[in-house]
Amino acid sequence: MAGGAREVLTLQLGHFAGFVGAHWWNQQDAALGRATDSKEPPGELCPDVLYRTGRTLHGQETYTPRLILMDLKGSLSSLKEEGGLYRDKQLDAAIAWQGKLTTHKEELYPKNPYLQDFLSAEGVLSSDGVWRVKSIPNGKGSSPLPTATTPKPLIPTEASIRVWSDFLRVHLHPRSICMIQKYNHDGEAGRLEAFGQGESVLKEPKYQEELEDRLHFYVEECDYLQGFQILCDLHDGFSGVGAKAAELLQDEYSGRGIITWGLLPGPYHRGAQRNIYRLLNTAFGLVHLTAHSSLVCPLSLGGSLGLRPEPPVSFPYLHYDATLPFHCSAILATALDTVTVPYRLCSSPVSMVHLADMLSFCGKKVVTAGAIIPFPLAPGQSLPDSLMQFGGATPWTPLSACGEPSGTRCFAQSVVLRGIDRACHTSQLTPGTPPPSALHACTTGEEILAQYLQQQQPGVMSSSHLLLTPCRVAPPYPHLFSSCSPPGMVLDGSPKGAAVESIPVFGALCSSSSLHQTLEALARDLTKLDLRRWASFMDAGVEHDDVAELLQELQSLAQCYQGGDSLVD
Repeated sequence: MAGGAREVLTLQLGHFAGFVGAHWWNQQDAALGRATDSKEPPGELCPDVLYRTGRTLHGQETYTPRLILMDLKGSLSSLKEEGGLYRDKQLDAAIAWQGKLTTHKEELYPKNPYLQDFLSAEGVLSSDGVWRVKSIPNGKGSSPLPTATTPKPLIPTEASIRVWSDFLRVHLHPRSICMIQKYNHDGEAGRLEAFGQGESVLKEPKYQEELEDRLHFYVEECDYLQGFQILCDLHDGFSGVGAKAAELLQDEYSGRGIITWGLLPGPYHRGAQRNIYRLLNTAFGLVHLTAHSSLVCPLSLGGSLGLRPEPPVSFPYLHYDATLPFHCSAILATALDTVTVPYRLCSSPVSMVHLADMLSFCGKKVVTAGAIIPFPLAPGQSLPDSLMQFGGATPWTPLSACGEPSGTRCFAQSVVLRGIDRACHTSQLTPGTPPPSALHACTTGEEILAQYLQQQQPGVMSSSHLLLTPCRVAPPYPHLFSSCSPPGMVLDGSPKGAAVESIPVFGALCSSSSLHQTLEALARDLTKLDLRRWASFMDAGVEHDDVAELLQELQSLAQCYQGGDSLVD
């Protein structure tokens, strides 16, 4: 890979993971499209960490995500399983049978108008049946940005989004999509609902071999593979798929980093059975993923992992609908795009293994995430001015369904602040003016951020990164920003007709004592269950002894975070 990039292979497991992943890859694609803009800061993030170069059968260069995703039958809508980039008649020629054929065709889903518009901008299907991709600038990224003569792309509406592929702007490699045909995405029958069902999927030779083949394909072309990031649904049977996938990775690629992001949609109102299943799947998923991953981080806009309903989290400068996966996944993808910065840097990257080691000492392999989206920097303000507004409170909104972080103890943290113009990093005080705070006396943005973290969490092991590169939120990212200028500056009033294209974000991963309470509460909820009422979950491959062992593991994991539930020992 160019520049000796430390490659990462991404696994997306589940439908909500698909939503988060679609936003994530759209944001990477938008950043690639901006790489040649002279107004942009120099490349701080290395796209080769996540992307791979390749060629179609017709010699056209491609640049596609290094990605394996698994989802259920009926989840792709109009997207083809082999993707659209390598479309070729030779695929059809693979059928060698010369006898009588009977063709059974499933009803085709209508293509989302947004995707029709996107594909017409990206390439054309020529008369010989070959997909011709339009020119790729510098051999990478999407087609050139729309000009005055190019019609602007359609923006998908919430009503038009049924599945994640309805708003995915990125072409995928034919080896990316792996469909689990034995379970259905739609309807009430044949659903992948339980952890045991998910585990059994990757015990079947067919699916295990398919996953291993795809892993080998991507891994063997890497020069400096640093590890794997798994985006995995926790609330349904994909928690079992993720657990088996992490176990397989640990067995076959020991020494590589495995960072798992356990994803849960917004608050649930789907009846008792769905909520009980969600509880069981989340508990089994967390424990098993922790056993086989370097680091595990739950990601959710919900207020709790347990049965007791809690309102979703709120953001001062965001207006979102917690019932829409399209909205929730966009916010989580933005946080993910920020907290993963350390192992995607061009210069002096922190490896996945090193990041996990820093955060997970003494068995604390589960961490929480938080973010300020967008970071509130008003016109005329400096970074010290903005940070001082938070006072002594923990600034970020919690994103791991572990409750408010205020009053909890942080053991270690990795913090990223991105998208602040260099001119705003330090305070521009008139000579002779005494600095209002110690932060205003600092001479660099990096020093300000480190000083701020030291003030907030004295004596805590902290890693911090300050980037000029903002987070991309151009369409199809939903309109969530109520009072931001196009570059993401927070304003008193909403600018008329101005679309926000990028924002500054402050994100953090934290090993926190809040996990002690969260994991113990999860164990308490499980002990209250009468498992005889949920025989269908147990019939999917889980024994009563497994539940007893699960409770022990949860309680042991909770004890790792007991070193003080407050900042005062």
